[in-house]
Amino acid sequence: MRKRLSPEASRSAALEAARALLIEQGPQAVTLKAVGDRIGRTHANLLHHFGSAAGLQTALATEIAGTVTTTIADAVLRARAGEGDPRHIVDLTFDAFGRQGAGALAGWMILSGNRDALNPILEAIHQLVDELGEGHEDAPVAELTLSLVTSALGDALLGEAMAGSLGLPRETARELALQSLLAGSKLGASRAAV
Repeated sequence: MRKRLSPEASRSAALEAARALLIEQGPQAVTLKAVGDRIGRTHANLLHHFGSAAGLQTALATEIAGTVTTTIADAVLRARAGEGDPRHIVDLTFDAFGRQGAGALAGWMILSGNRDALNPILEAIHQLVDELGEGHEDAPVAELTLSLVTSALGDALLGEAMAGSLGLPRETARELALQSLLAGSKLGASRAAV
C-alpha cells in the first residue's frame, strides 16, 4: 500500500524525482510517467499537480532557478564582504548549468518549443541582478551576469567537446569566466571611485 502524502509532499517528491532524472539521464527523461514510476504515483496524480509535462518542466525550472540564484546571491554577498572567493561564484554558476542540469533543461525547453518554461529561470536571474545591483548602480551587474550565465550555459551544452576539440583543458571556460568577472568587477569598482 502506498503511503499517503499531503499535496505539498507529493509535489515536492515529484520535483525531487524530476531533478534526479534530469541529472542522471537528461531532460528527455523528465516525463510524467518516469517521475510517477520513481515515486510510486500515477500519471493522473502528477497531472493533478502539474497539469502537463510542460507544467512539470516549468515547476522544475522554477525550483532549480530559486535554489541556484539564492546560493549564488549568498556567494556574491560573501565575496563583496571579503569573505568569499569570486571563483566560488563562477563554480556555482557553472555547476548549476552543468552538474545540476539547468543548462540541459534550458536547451531542451528551447529546442522543444517550450520557451515559456524558461520564464522562471529568466525571472529568477533578473531578480538576482536587481538584488545584487541595489546599492551598486555603478557596477556592471547585468553585464557580468549575462556573460557568466551565457558562458556557463554554453559550457554545459558544448564545453567538454569544444575544449577537447581545441586541445584545451576542460576548466578553460571557467577560467575565462573568472577573468571576465574579475575584470568587470574592477571596472565597476573604478566607476564607483569616479
